[in-house]
Amino acid sequence: MIRVVVADDQALVRGGFRVLVDSAADLEVVGEASDGTEAVALARKTQPDVVLMDIRMPHLDGLEATRLICQSGEIENVKVLILTTFDLDEYVYAALRAGASGFLLKDTPPNDLLAGIRVVAAGEALLAPSVTRQLISEFVRRPDSDRPPPASLDVLTDREREVLALVARGWSNAEIAERLYLSPATAKTHVGRLLMKLRARDRTQLVVIAYETGLVTPASP
Repeated sequence: MIRVVVADDQALVRGGFRVLVDSAADLEVVGEASDGTEAVALARKTQPDVVLMDIRMPHLDGLEATRLICQSGEIENVKVLILTTFDLDEYVYAALRAGASGFLLKDTPPNDLLAGIRVVAAGEALLAPSVTRQLISEFVRRPDSDRPPPASLDVLTDREREVLALVARGWSNAEIAERLYLSPATAKTHVGRLLMKLRARDRTQLVVIAYETGLVTPASP
């Protein structure tokens, strides 16, 4: 059973998500939070698999709540799935750096939302192409002085750098395997090593690292 916490400042929205999530045989809502402070407290108390997190909430917003959850040693295994009203949310870049595992729009079809929860709970990233474009745009717009120090890629082999570049472009393990003439299992192993070596939570964080280090740029072919 996948355990879910719903965090949103609108009671009607929370209620709607609860009904939807509880309608799935393999999912259950274990708590509701009306702001970021409650979301962090519930994550610590209930240890859910996934937190559905709204960004714009009072007292403590979803961005800071995501950071506290994802960077806490007590609840670091809890995944955060950001729910936004617009796919060009101004906080996309910061939320990914904070540790969010993916983004979905609030008007996402019900079955897609349930599938997204399962994907994130399984440890995969959920990043729509429109959100990837926003991530790139936000990074390019930032002055160099505002960018955090990039992770070092010195620990990677040439092949791992190739794989990281393809992950940053949104390619799946199967697509990477085909492009690099690898078996799917080998491609998956390479991605796993990237996560370990770069201390990334998931593929979404690998995308951030690839752009921060300059391995991939919007102008890259």
